[in-house]
Amino acid sequence: MNQLKLNLMDGSVTFGFTASAARDLQGAIGQLMQSLKAAAAKPASGSRVTPQPPMEYQYTGDVFIEIFCNPNIYASPFAAKVLITLRDDRIRVSTEAELTRVIEDLNLYLEQVEG
Repeated sequence: MNQLKLNLMDGSVTFGFTASAARDLQGAIGQLMQSLKAAAAKPASGSRVTPQPPMEYQYTGDVFIEIFCNPNIYASPFAAKVLITLRDDRIRVSTEAELTRVIEDLNLYLEQVEG
């Protein structure tokens, strides 16, 4: 299994991750980007912005990983952060990362594993 390295606000974390899981995460992030754009759009006069559903991605492999983002609290996709939780039977780490950095890390990983 290949290793995915996610760069965090302070440091990084590396863990075993499959290419199919990376594509699934990429799809979830694509949907999140649409939600972020919809949440940031200015509503027509007199109407309300429709709240967007949060992204809740989960993967179980060598470790359990969960990535969460509420698109309703960020002004743009470039300002968005995701909450990342990694755990196994011995350790649990919860931290934040910039969404744009996670996208870059994921794209780099897929380039490496898919050639």
